[in-house]
Amino acid sequence: MQSDTPKVLVPLNGRPMIQHLLDAIKASGADQRPVLVVGHNADTLHSALGDSYDYVYQKEQLGTGHAVQCAESLLAGKAENIIVLYGDHPFVGTETIANLQALHEREGCVLSMMTSIVEDFNDWRAPFADFGRIVRDAEGRIISIVEAKDATSAERELREVNPAFFAFKADWLWNNLKKLRNDNAKGEYYLTDLVRIAITGGECLASMRIDPLESIGVNTPEHLTLVHTVMRHQGSTSS
Repeated sequence: MQSDTPKVLVPLNGRPMIQHLLDAIKASGADQRPVLVVGHNADTLHSALGDSYDYVYQKEQLGTGHAVQCAESLLAGKAENIIVLYGDHPFVGTETIANLQALHEREGCVLSMMTSIVEDFNDWRAPFADFGRIVRDAEGRIISIVEAKDATSAERELREVNPAFFAFKADWLWNNLKKLRNDNAKGEYYLTDLVRIAITGGECLASMRIDPLESIGVNTPEHLTLVHTVMRHQGSTSS
């Protein structure tokens, strides 16, 4: 982000980026004491966010799957279901989180996920071109997620994308995280590979669609500029 400030503490509307998400989680009723997986800026994050959360230290950044695995020692046997969200995605709403929790509990699947449908990959939607594409069968069931870099030209035209917001049955999650492999270009353990593991194992998957605006993440200064532009636009249209 070309800044000494940890990415998730970059301010949006006067609050750290991650605080928007944490407030939504608490307001949703899903968890009053979320667990934060933190890395080399752990002390800075703890100082900024306070003691209302539990912190898990990820010594090496080895991917999203590895980050969740770091939380197993704290959460195994203490939670029946696990929701995974990201501190650099500040727009996931209170109602959306509550709906994911309700869907997951109602359907009883090992994995429930959010997806977004975009009309195209232009303007503020351009970053979604880098998201994995959701592939469904004739009955509408998810059969795979194809990462953008691995997609064929036809698959890249699919407009349903994966922001990687998940709910899991905890026991299934802890068992299957061990199956993740890091034989990819980044040498990382990807949480999204659990979708493939679930599908291959014949497990039930549930999904719900959310507004693409809620799927916007901030990974670069350009993304941050985009987020501020979107927020200004929302403010002008709601006033």
